[in-house]
Amino acid sequence: QVQLVESGGGLVQPGGSLRLSCAASGNIFSINVMGWYRQSPGKQLELVATISSGGSTNYADSVKGRFTISTNNAKNTVYLQMNSLKPEDTAVYYCNVVARYINYWGKGTQVTVSS
Repeated sequence: QVQLVESGGGLVQPGGSLRLSCAASGNIFSINVMGWYRQSPGKQLELVATISSGGSTNYADSVKGRFTISTNNAKNTVYLQMNSLKPEDTAVYYCNVVARYINYWGKGTQVTVSS
């Protein structure tokens, strides 16, 4: 059974930083892509950032220059470093892994940016 466990969410002031982590465990092999999505109240789920097994990254325009996605492949872990956070970044952030054409999702972690 594959499990994705996110951590690192919380409450932060505008301009602050957080680092999210997502560890994949269980019977998972040949990971192709790892990434982060988010959903805020009243909005659709949106892509935040992805990183492929080859190291290619993709970011939403709204987070470019502020967020950085990275991995520790030996630990099957993906990170999202979030800097210069804005109130509009407030959302539940979900970890996503694509392995052998199957999507796996974490349960989500809340990020709240507020003064």
